[in-house]
Amino acid sequence: MQPSYLKICEYAARAAGAVLKEKVGKIGFREKGQADLVTEADTQAQETIRKIVGKAFPDHEFLGEETPGASADSYRNNPDSFCWVVDPLDGTTNFVHQVPFFCTSIALARGNELLCGVVYNPVTEEFFSAEQGKGAFLNGVRLCVSNVKKPEDSLVAVGFPPNTQLDCEDLQAFLKAVPIAQAIRRSGSTALNLAYVAAGRFDAMWGYSTNAWDIAAGALLLQEAGGVIVSTNGGPIALEDPKFLCAANETLLNAWAEILS
Repeated sequence: MQPSYLKICEYAARAAGAVLKEKVGKIGFREKGQADLVTEADTQAQETIRKIVGKAFPDHEFLGEETPGASADSYRNNPDSFCWVVDPLDGTTNFVHQVPFFCTSIALARGNELLCGVVYNPVTEEFFSAEQGKGAFLNGVRLCVSNVKKPEDSLVAVGFPPNTQLDCEDLQAFLKAVPIAQAIRRSGSTALNLAYVAAGRFDAMWGYSTNAWDIAAGALLLQEAGGVIVSTNGGPIALEDPKFLCAANETLLNAWAEILS
């Protein structure tokens, strides 16, 4: 019998999380680019995930942050294929500095259709999971986004790209939002931000510099928790170019979209 997609997704995330937990505080790092770090833990965690999903589903594509080039091309050229979209360590800078806000993010997609996804923080042991049409859960407890409707009442999470410049879209949006939002947080992990929106902890979040592996699992969590996620042009997100704005509910989404447009 073929194992379920979600079961393999969960098993792979926990295995990668064990790698991260064992290595935090013990290894060095290098720069992919200015202010963009990668550690030995990133690559080992990704290889752990690749072996698990590859053994279970050898005909599936694999798109991971640490090997994006050829994988991304293959994914774009085969848009109807099953593809595992993986960030083995989201929040690498936090990991390097032993700040316990990082995670493994794994999703299975077919084209832009998200089938299942998990976000796992191995330090806090919080395990967020979702399956298409079956809801989103945190350690087995069903999730629901918040019902905050007004931007001035919302706690918002934002992210900035490596080597942020004064004219970047993320910073300009942040400056617009600061005097309006109840408060703003920059956590350092897009996947956990999305999971927190799904859990109702954050009311909204946005980013203009995300990649497929940053958002795939979190986007499904959000949608299955009753939230809305759209691209910055107001349309649906596309994993091949995932520029997006997301909020916990449609009313709040529309309000923030108008402010940031």
